[in-house]
Amino acid sequence: MGLTFTFQCQSQCSETQARAGVFSTPHGIVETPRFMPVGTLANVKTLTPAQLLATGAQMILANTYHLHLQPGEDIVERAGGLHQFMGWSQPILTDSGGFQVFSLSEMRRISEAEVTFRSPKDGATIHLSPEKSIAIQNALGADVIMAFDECPPYPASRDAVELATDRTYRWLERCIAAHQRSDQALFGIVQGGVYLDLRQAAARALTALDLPGYAIGGVSVGEPAELIQQIVKATTPLLPPHKPRYLMGIGTHREMVQAIAAGIDLFDCVIPTRLARHGNAIIQGKRWNLKNAQFRDDFTPVDAECSCYTCQTFTRAYVSHLLRSQEVLGYTLLAIHNVTELVQFTQRIRAAILGDRFVTEFAQWLR
Repeated sequence: MGLTFTFQCQSQCSETQARAGVFSTPHGIVETPRFMPVGTLANVKTLTPAQLLATGAQMILANTYHLHLQPGEDIVERAGGLHQFMGWSQPILTDSGGFQVFSLSEMRRISEAEVTFRSPKDGATIHLSPEKSIAIQNALGADVIMAFDECPPYPASRDAVELATDRTYRWLERCIAAHQRSDQALFGIVQGGVYLDLRQAAARALTALDLPGYAIGGVSVGEPAELIQQIVKATTPLLPPHKPRYLMGIGTHREMVQAIAAGIDLFDCVIPTRLARHGNAIIQGKRWNLKNAQFRDDFTPVDAECSCYTCQTFTRAYVSHLLRSQEVLGYTLLAIHNVTELVQFTQRIRAAILGDRFVTEFAQWLR
């Protein structure tokens, strides 16, 4: 697997742990640090693959649990795998379904053997074990697949988080044993809630297994941003410097900059397309609701400093009109801009790290 997946650190900030690297996969490279758009059901909502590629995205996500429900991993496998099925030739990462253990807590039951869900479609029982999650992901064919984990909620007692963290390790061992494909990199996920000693113990235990990459999971589940920063700062230094480091579920400017300063390489979040569907544009880290009356006759670009198709072609007034008319094009144009904003933000950070300008250029976000 070392021949297929490599991570090379090209440059590191002289004042922080921020680093610029290249993560090589069977479907191309990912220049880090990098934001990865989320395409839960094998599409980044409202965007075609061509539009997505134009944003600068190099790697996207899809979700094991949801694709198992619809259309089913057998359909995707028969289509030639996720890349062929969705028309995306660049790298793909699949989440294991572990986040649904958290987000669908009212519809699931956890045991040591597996998690059973009640299907939101027809009420049928769905069995998801570490082995089943890996089998689904092997069939889907993404470049990077995630270990099945138990993501504890916030707040949760130390005892409950410790149980979930220990189970996550045992499940990881089962995931490793079940994994069948050398052209897919299996990443482990560090859990531990807000208990830093549990996080650090989990990081040490997982890195001893020498996986191709590591993620920090179980953040952005309701805890304050300050606690996320503490978790990242305490955990990241324990992850191997020659492997990619992935912070799951994070996509705001400040949180990404803070995490990059600690040594994180990859991020994902549903924020850009979700905000677009509610009429919000991300403009230099702030959220502007273009449905507001003040934009009805604003004939300036959505963001004059953005190079995306939306900002180079249309005005705030036009996008506002589309949104208030509930035209799908309005959501697409905002999704193009929002995804571009986050991808290009991490590209600018990468350039600053390579030029050793990270601390000076991103000081406002580091404070």
